[in-house]
Amino acid sequence: MKKVFLLAGCWLFVTGSFAQTVSQKIQKAFQQFENDSQLKHAISSLYVIDAKTGEVVFDKNSQVGLAGASTQKIITAATAFELLGKDYRYKTQFLTDSQNDLYVIGNGDPTFGSWRYQNTMDSLLFKSVIAKFRDKGKSKIDKFTILDNESLKNIPSGWIYEDIANYYGAPSKQLNWHENQFDITFIPGEKEGDDTQIDTTLTLGWNYLINNCKTGKKGSGDNAYVYFLPGQYKSIIEGTVPAGVKRFSISATDNTPNLSFASSFLKFASAIHFYNRSDVYVIPPTNPYYKIRKDTIYTHYSPSLDSIIYWFLKKSINLYGEALIKTFAYEKQGFGSTDSGVNIIKKFWRDKGLDENELNIYDGSGLSPLNRITTYAQVEVLKYAKTKTWFPYFYDALPEYNGMKMKSGTISDVKGFCCYQKSKD
Repeated sequence: MKKVFLLAGCWLFVTGSFAQTVSQKIQKAFQQFENDSQLKHAISSLYVIDAKTGEVVFDKNSQVGLAGASTQKIITAATAFELLGKDYRYKTQFLTDSQNDLYVIGNGDPTFGSWRYQNTMDSLLFKSVIAKFRDKGKSKIDKFTILDNESLKNIPSGWIYEDIANYYGAPSKQLNWHENQFDITFIPGEKEGDDTQIDTTLTLGWNYLINNCKTGKKGSGDNAYVYFLPGQYKSIIEGTVPAGVKRFSISATDNTPNLSFASSFLKFASAIHFYNRSDVYVIPPTNPYYKIRKDTIYTHYSPSLDSIIYWFLKKSINLYGEALIKTFAYEKQGFGSTDSGVNIIKKFWRDKGLDENELNIYDGSGLSPLNRITTYAQVEVLKYAKTKTWFPYFYDALPEYNGMKMKSGTISDVKGFCCYQKSKD
């Protein structure tokens, strides 16, 4: 197929039954939509029901599995509210031993160091850790170690090469930091086709970047993409950034967020003479030092789940979805793999009466082009959510377009929407 279009189910709030004319109007509008030349080689689906009665108002291809893209996030979000609870918080622990050593161990918090919340700001976090370390009578840190048990790692199936080095394709790790992304700042040329330069004063790790990015037309926006080079630590940048501006920044994946956190923390500690070395240790459970006695001196708690879901849906943050799906598995099995999280989601909705083959999913965000879901399944999730006590938080997190609370999704030539709509009456 040249193009595949998905229109995922709209859910209507009404005060009474739908008259036949409403279905007829939708039928007429949808026929007009299907006659668009862009759908000549495409599949489209629309499923509309009455929220009060459950009556099907319109149904076209609701049982056909299509690429849901980011509309799939409603499924992850609803599952998270049910399995974790709206007050769930991730925790990142800081520990010390009999020496002046500091250890940190994460458990997959996607908000750690995020700029979206007050209590996750890096400077506030650093001050809290150092204050607790001082409370133990320690005047400085002798050694800084990241405890890495590898229990929350892997890239979801089907994620493509063009995505994983760019910020929206950043995979979730055990210790995330700054949403696992960093900015690359360019100095564009004067005219289209000119080379660009990377501003090394504003770009961390610039020496690991190969810059093939050119200058585009004025106002052309961000058309630059980052690619990991297999078997190397370096990445290559292709595409264009616009002419007519002094600086232009894009965001790329930070593939070692644990080391980025350590670097930021130790830079802060060094500035106040609390650390005078530059080395960082990362040790797995097989290392003898992993098992020596340590006492927790500080626990950083993430914002509550309802706040995480707010940004997850409002800004469609893929990282949050991948962290959540691993958390389902981690909380249930002690090992946070994506595949296990997918199976947990399928089982949860199967137990609620959905055919799990309608949720042929591979990740928690919808970024994998392998995902296939039906509009019927999506509407059933929206229907279920409306009956739960956490529904106001779920509803508030949905973006609003044209008066509808709606989650959109885009991938390749697919466009999808899932929404609640209140009718005029």
